[in-house]
Amino acid sequence: MTGPLLIFDLDGTLIDSKRDLTDSVNATRAWKGLPALPDDIVSAYVGDGAPMLIRRALPHCTDEELAGALQFFLQYYRDHMLDATVLYPGVREALDRLHAADVPMAILTNKPVKFSVHLIAGLQLSGHFFRIYGGNSLEHKKPDPIGIHKLMEESNASREHTIMVGDSGIDVLTARNAGVQACGVSWGFQPETFEKAPPDFMIDDLGVLAERVLAG
Repeated sequence: MTGPLLIFDLDGTLIDSKRDLTDSVNATRAWKGLPALPDDIVSAYVGDGAPMLIRRALPHCTDEELAGALQFFLQYYRDHMLDATVLYPGVREALDRLHAADVPMAILTNKPVKFSVHLIAGLQLSGHFFRIYGGNSLEHKKPDPIGIHKLMEESNASREHTIMVGDSGIDVLTARNAGVQACGVSWGFQPETFEKAPPDFMIDDLGVLAERVLAG
């Protein structure tokens, strides 16, 4: 394949899941008898997968307590992940344009894969992506490059034509580790992390990326 391969992070990049994630974390804290955390604190904890999210949200719990809290969180989030989660403005339109042009697109997230697939289906975007890899799909999570390498292999894409799109430094580091381009989005959960891991280019609207890709 000589054309582009676009690999997207999920939370904070394609979907605004902040409300549902925050509510699920705080339901877990309430279950443990703890007060709620502010939205921005929970958002800062997102990005390294559900186990790390709960570990950060419950820093004084033992490993055994964390295991129970994680199970509570996963069940609660499973039931509420589409209560308030929506696509960011302009995302559906840009993805529709890219899909119509047969641009290969995939999702690489540290979120559990079953949740990721369910969310994308609930938002009626399943047909847009040839693969969805979650944090438990492969041997290692981002920023390990295994996910990008696997997606490049599956789509027969070259490094120079592959772009990782995300809202945090983790996504940039993943791209760097795989030797591909990194596109940062300005609307995500953790734009401040770009200070230490700057992307190759930034966008304020996913339509800008669609224009860039479709223009060749």
